[in-house]
Amino acid sequence: MCDYSLEMYASRPAREGELYQTTRFPSGSLGLAAPGDCGTAVCVQYDTRLELDGLPASLRDALGVSARETVSFVRLEAGAYRDGVRFANGKEATLQQLGPGVRASMVPAPAEAEPVAALAHSLAKAPELV
Repeated sequence: MCDYSLEMYASRPAREGELYQTTRFPSGSLGLAAPGDCGTAVCVQYDTRLELDGLPASLRDALGVSARETVSFVRLEAGAYRDGVRFANGKEATLQQLGPGVRASMVPAPAEAEPVAALAHSLAKAPELV
């Protein structure tokens, strides 16, 4: 979602296909914003997968990650800032720790399972599978 520290700013939900970057808002908090619209916080649903690019070397070294990573957007339980990301290796970082200028985009959700009607049609064509 959007961290409470960004509640005073205009906000909108993230949209698939858009690019974002970590942006420092006038309050000093970091959040996601679309390039060219740095006054509007972009809110991401928890458990959304994001592709991050341009992670700083100090963070990469500290967490054992690369410059480009696929992460899950998470709500962290401790600390002043709660919006964060979880890397594939299980390490977590707040958006504040990412620093400004990290590029982010939503990873498309996996294709939904084949509808039951289509599955039934497939089985009808191949009775040996039934």
